[in-house]
Amino acid sequence: MVGLAVEGRRARGEDVILDVDVTTNRPDCMNHLGLAREVAVRFRRELRLPEIEIAESDESASDAIAVELADSAGCPRYVARVVRGVEVGPSPDWLRERLEAIGQRPINNIVDVTNFVMWETGQPVHGFDLAKIRGGKIIVRRAAVGETLITLDGEERELDPRVLVIADTQRAVALGGVMGGLDSEVTEATSDVLIECAHFDPAVVRQGAAQLAIHTDANHRFERGADPESPAFAAGRVAQLITEVAGGTVLAGAVDVRSESMPQPLFGHLDHQRVQAFGGVEIAPAEVERILRGLGFALEAEGESGWRVEVPSWRYHDMKTTRADGTVYEADLFEEVLRHVGYANIPSALPPVRAPDEGSSAAHDRRQRRRQHLVACGLVEAINYAFHAESEDGRFGLWCEGSPIRLANPLSELYSVLRRSLMNGLVASAEFNQNRGAEAVQLFEAGHVFPGTGQAEVETVALILGGVRGTPWQRRSPLDLFDLKGCVDSLAAASGIGLEYLPAAVLGVLPGTGATLHVKDEDRAIGWLGHLALEDSIYSLYGAELEVEALVPGDRFSTVRAPSRHPGVAVDLTLTHSRGVTWSEMANLIAESMPADLVDFGLKDRYEGAGVPAGAVNTTIYFIYNAESRSLTQDEVNQRQQPLTDSLERRFGWQEG
Repeated sequence: MVGLAVEGRRARGEDVILDVDVTTNRPDCMNHLGLAREVAVRFRRELRLPEIEIAESDESASDAIAVELADSAGCPRYVARVVRGVEVGPSPDWLRERLEAIGQRPINNIVDVTNFVMWETGQPVHGFDLAKIRGGKIIVRRAAVGETLITLDGEERELDPRVLVIADTQRAVALGGVMGGLDSEVTEATSDVLIECAHFDPAVVRQGAAQLAIHTDANHRFERGADPESPAFAAGRVAQLITEVAGGTVLAGAVDVRSESMPQPLFGHLDHQRVQAFGGVEIAPAEVERILRGLGFALEAEGESGWRVEVPSWRYHDMKTTRADGTVYEADLFEEVLRHVGYANIPSALPPVRAPDEGSSAAHDRRQRRRQHLVACGLVEAINYAFHAESEDGRFGLWCEGSPIRLANPLSELYSVLRRSLMNGLVASAEFNQNRGAEAVQLFEAGHVFPGTGQAEVETVALILGGVRGTPWQRRSPLDLFDLKGCVDSLAAASGIGLEYLPAAVLGVLPGTGATLHVKDEDRAIGWLGHLALEDSIYSLYGAELEVEALVPGDRFSTVRAPSRHPGVAVDLTLTHSRGVTWSEMANLIAESMPADLVDFGLKDRYEGAGVPAGAVNTTIYFIYNAESRSLTQDEVNQRQQPLTDSLERRFGWQEG
């Protein structure tokens, strides 16, 4: 319950072996000291680290070996120690039994010590035969193109600059953080041992191991983040144990080369009251300090009830995500305390519900009102993927110039490019419903489209409808282009803008049925509308798409005008005009010269046939007059309507010849 599950246990002589599941974010516990630290805190025991006592010779390690970090980013720290005069042979029973208990195969006393210390401290260690290091120098660098190395498993591997190598003055002798080389391994003939304890960048080790398809205990730890301050301790521990099991003399000091790329110390701030509020449980300040100090955190009192917390080096990888001010997230420190308090000891309680400090943004409110308006128009919202197959690109819309944005790592070719119109997804949703017997489809979607490389994304709203509405016991009528136009006009009106429809050829629309949408008095098209050109559609589908930005400036969704308490007067006007005159042209003229008390007007009917001249059409327009303070008489309505009727006749009336 402290975050480390014991998956099994078995007896081995007088001991018990625990099989502990350590998650990948806790490399500090991929060793016995790390687990012992957690156990010591859990059971209120003292953690006892191994004592290192080494009798060193007068000769200095720096006289025997030099270290150069040619790639200091890939290896920010390298510690080397030297033991002379060792006798390589079988390990003593205690060492062999410890390794065998955790599934390790004993090799010889030198290699067994390096493995033992890696499992004990979490720091991977490698031993070289010092006599095989040419030039008395270790160079940490990237491999050259075509460079080769025979590794300890006997495989000759071709390297490239993605791989970090440990080299001497003439050739590579090991793969940095992964595996040693066969030519420099410790054998029975070895008398002088060079101990390597280094810190490697996790990404560099991961890249090199993946390139060579190698997985070892060493790169397993380095890839997850080893302790950058562990190399010196581990090197001393190895040197001590080698002298105990193989004899020899340890040269004075260690060659410890550090670069500016070393991870920097991490700090955080912890407030006692916030820990309790977060966990919903009372914790004594002394208990907070006991837990954190036991886990290796350094605490310094800060304020009335808080601490400044320094993170131990073995937790840098786990807690390296920092806030904008450079400190670790407070919640990470909460977790350290609460997991050792015990999650089972935290009482169950519903969290308090707090009102948000601030309301939602204006843009969010507009999106919500827009959705609600379209739902009120009878449409259902659909949500589709933002990407589709490249073969589907460029089927619809106004935003299809140039090339689409292709995903670097698509789920499949069916989702390889970012959409440049919402209509692709809506058509797929509509046809899905058609194929399952839906008699009508009325959908909308709001989202972003991606015109192409180097162009900014555009927020749009798209509508699609078709089929037959109504039920068997109601009047049934087909949904057509005018139903769609009504929804678009309603949305535009609710947003406080007027639209003009200009006939145009539009991608994916049947010829003669398409139009571009324009805000009045503006030339730029902000959308399109038309009868969709679909081959396999069971019934006709009509679609429209327009930019959301155009709906923002005069947004008045929340404006409500109370209707007049007095009855209105309806007037119908039938105008004979050329077939080339559009309703939008007439509507614009009416809107520009609105008489007093005219509260509404619209298209009622269009007719062509018997009684109408060839090339002409009869359009019936309705007008609703209503005054707020009183009822209007018919004469008053006629006086208001007549100038408007005359204007329509002069501008659009049918002229013979």
